[in-house]
Amino acid sequence: MIKKGCIWPYNQVTRGDQTKFKQMKRSELKQLPEYFDRYILKCDDIEIIEAIELSIQELQTAPIEKWKALGEKTYAEGKWTVKEILQHLIDTERIFTYRALVYARGEKKAVLGFDEDIYAKTSEAHKRTIDSLTGELKHCHISLKILFQSFTPEMMERMCIGFKGKYSVASVGFMMPGHQRWHFDILAERYYPLI
Repeated sequence: MIKKGCIWPYNQVTRGDQTKFKQMKRSELKQLPEYFDRYILKCDDIEIIEAIELSIQELQTAPIEKWKALGEKTYAEGKWTVKEILQHLIDTERIFTYRALVYARGEKKAVLGFDEDIYAKTSEAHKRTIDSLTGELKHCHISLKILFQSFTPEMMERMCIGFKGKYSVASVGFMMPGHQRWHFDILAERYYPLI
């Protein structure tokens, strides 16, 4: 029985047979999906749950004051603000968490795609605070971690249908931490010089 407010410990999922599932390392992915490989390769060669935990730590140690100082600045016309980037990370993680779930459960059809630019434009992220956005993103990471802790090795091997081809459920566990790193690197390289 799970107690209220309990988060399962790292790399341990209690099931009827008390099995502890071995977590896959990034280098153990059988194939890297086209397009999404750029995010997966941003991850260290560690286990999925470690990669997600590291994304939580990286968010907690992020330079929030720099983000606040950036305000609505962007490095070029039409680029996202830091708030829109954070909202994009939230939206993308929610969508890919759903995809990992449905394909882990055996879905065979393609699921609805999304236009990230339309999502960013209509999100009204500018009306939110950096603190509320980072708080929500942290909760998304925790939810992703708990979901992946529940997956069996067989579920991890099941294939998702993407716009550029198929990718495994396991690869989503590396995509999301790598996606955050990708955008954090862009902030460091192109946005921080604006302050």
